[in-house]
Amino acid sequence: MERFRRYAGDVALAVAVAAMLAVQAVRIADSWGGTYWVVDVVAGAAVCGTVLLRRRGPASTVLGLAVAAATVGAAAYAGLPREPSPAMALSLAVLAAAAVLRRPVRPALGTAGAAVAIIAASWLTGLASGSTAVPAIGALLLGVALAVALPLRLLAARRRATADAVRREERLELARELHDVVAHHVTGIVVTAQAAHIAARRDPALVDDALTDIETAGAEALTAIRRVVGLLRDAADAPSARTEDLRELVTRFAERGPTVRLTLPDGEPDAATSATVYRIVQEALTNVARHAPRATAVTVTVTRDRRGLTVEVTDDAAPARTRRHPGGYGLVGMRERVEALGGTLSAGPRTGAGWSVVATLPAQDPA
Repeated sequence: MERFRRYAGDVALAVAVAAMLAVQAVRIADSWGGTYWVVDVVAGAAVCGTVLLRRRGPASTVLGLAVAAATVGAAAYAGLPREPSPAMALSLAVLAAAAVLRRPVRPALGTAGAAVAIIAASWLTGLASGSTAVPAIGALLLGVALAVALPLRLLAARRRATADAVRREERLELARELHDVVAHHVTGIVVTAQAAHIAARRDPALVDDALTDIETAGAEALTAIRRVVGLLRDAADAPSARTEDLRELVTRFAERGPTVRLTLPDGEPDAATSATVYRIVQEALTNVARHAPRATAVTVTVTRDRRGLTVEVTDDAAPARTRRHPGGYGLVGMRERVEALGGTLSAGPRTGAGWSVVATLPAQDPA
């Protein structure tokens, strides 16, 4: 359909220019006599031909502008009928509009500027002889074409920018989801495997329990990844992260790590807030398992007031050099999630010992 419309426009332009050239030839023959009309028809047809070939490359555009400029100069020098004629001006207008719509900025400005210069030169040469009607028609056609093409180009650029922003946000969301899911479960597998090595030296019988835990964590990781894939395929399949999911997360962590004390407010927040709370707690617990292996207790506190929710995750691990300057994608992902809801995030060492992650999430207006 797009190809049909494109070539239908070319056919319409060719028919319109042919009709205009025929009318111009008759009028010139009546008023000027002889074969003065030949130059007008040939030059007008040549410029129209370069317009029809514009998709083959910039050479046709340059050729069309050159023919038009040469014709205007020759007409003024030799005393021929004023150029560009309405037919040629229509072709120039289409050529300039097409460049503004499709070409990069510099070629588009160059083409439009050259077309304006050609019309202006015709106008200036016509002032000397008092004949400005033909340049006025050309200026009108070119002005209308550019007035239509420029807003369309700006609209297309805005749409591209919007699409790029949406794609970037989708990539960031995918990166956050994959990091949150994979890092959490894989960290659990690594910690369990490390514990299995220690247990094997003490009591080989404990290895079976560790292998069972690893198998369970691996199965959970596969399930979580499938949920992420489902989210990518259909947003309606997005996994929920309600209070029970958060309790289950904390329970799984406590089975393989330090004890966790969980405090939650009554009621359920909205879906976006609850999902963000879940990811904050998940990432914070993952960081405890990864960077604070000597932690003995973790506290997860979620409180609500009229301003919104506050999420705080703390541990009692001794200060470690690797935790003084937190980095990586986990903290970045947490901060992006929180800031997307208009909240703030802070993470750093506590006074004395331990680490603290605090996120404030403002109350969300009901949809």
